Amino acid sequence: MPTARTVATIALAALLAGCAGTAGAETQDQQTTVETEQSGKVDALSDVTTTQAEAETTQSAEVTGTTGGLVSAADLFTDRDLAQTADLADATYLTLADGQDLSITEEGVYVVSGTATNVTIRVEADDAAKVQIVLDGATITNDDAPAIYVVSADKVFVTTTDSDNALSVTGTFVADGETNLDAVIFCRSDLVLNGTGTLTISSTDNAVSCKDDLKVTGGTLIIDCVEDALEANDSVAIAGGDIQITTQKDAIHAENEDDATGYVYIGGGTLTINAGDDAIQGTEFVQIDDGTLTLVGEECIEGTYVQINGGTIDIQASDDGINASDKSTYATPTIEINGGTITIVMGSGDTDALDSNGYLIINGGTVDITAQFAFDYEIGAELNGGTVTVNGEQVTTITESMMMGGMGGPMGGQMGEMPSDMGEAPSGEMPSDMGGGMQGGPAGGPGGMGGGPGF
Repeated sequence: MPTARTVATIALAALLAGCAGTAGAETQDQQTTVETEQSGKVDALSDVTTTQAEAETTQSAEVTGTTGGLVSAADLFTDRDLAQTADLADATYLTLADGQDLSITEEGVYVVSGTATNVTIRVEADDAAKVQIVLDGATITNDDAPAIYVVSADKVFVTTTDSDNALSVTGTFVADGETNLDAVIFCRSDLVLNGTGTLTISSTDNAVSCKDDLKVTGGTLIIDCVEDALEANDSVAIAGGDIQITTQKDAIHAENEDDATGYVYIGGGTLTINAGDDAIQGTEFVQIDDGTLTLVGEECIEGTYVQINGGTIDIQASDDGINASDKSTYATPTIEINGGTITIVMGSGDTDALDSNGYLIINGGTVDITAQFAFDYEIGAELNGGTVTVNGEQVTTITESMMMGGMGGPMGGQMGEMPSDMGEAPSGEMPSDMGGGMQGGPAGGPGGMGGGPGF
């Protein structure tokens, strides 16, 4: 008689194959239909087929991967976000002077130029106001206060002209009442960084801190900081630009600690990151559709759900290359690779190239791994397409790596592998919160996307 583990393995394998469009014909003679009933989630497969003998334990299962993006770029970026030059027809021109703060209280376009010390550009406008700060050869060096401090506005654009601009804080930040100011650009509203020039940011703490949505769509951004380089509560979304980050902590970090939300989207640009901790971390998910990413860090990409649909990604990590962990209730931890060219080189020791606390799914793309331990997953894994190479040899299945004492050197995909049964889910059941793809994203994913962006 088959065990519950056996039936769970077969049911999950059928589901995973179904996500890639391969489940089907050969098991139709004797089949049992397993229907998913939990509302608000998207079925990966409406029918799960098993033989009558194997159906003694009925499994309830849901999505094990998506076939489309968790979020769409069209819903994230407005035309103004993507425009790299400002409309200067009615612009106000401001010149920096030592010790003289600039106060912006009305919607409009403000062109800032000059060199000064201990100056803050302070935006305190109506909650519906859109303010564009155009840096035109501006340099600000402060001892203890942000160079740009957005107290209130609907959205603020920081746009560079074809010029060199620099913002830095060299000492310890001083709080503004109960507000802990800790970034060179500190923004309480939505923030967009774009332009045609260069913005260099240096900080003894964070570089850019946004309490809502942070977007980067163009220009050259060079950051050197001690804490997080680009951080936001709700999301960090990148559509373009040349982004160069050196940090002792996280390079890109999206997290709202109050409700364990926040995500990272990358749809273009060139990112060169050297991080002391995580290169990219999104509490709910990280989605990469395009771009050229060179990442060095302890963990290079981390989120509850990590989805890679395209781009060229080079990873050098000392802990996990890509890690899906229980950072939120957004979905069961999952690494899903549908496209792109991914190269992962791992440091020696107890490190994993692809490490998921839930599912590991590869549907396409090219994945080239050099590591002692290539794969680690807790619930299940499936290789449905693409080309996967481990230590120079192409593999056709994903098998969990296991430490073999005294071996040393790369072993992933060769020595010390565990059988590729799908693992045993708690209480004989498989998780039912894997999220959704084209039908609207995983349960608990970002809402409010359907209406499209405003201006």
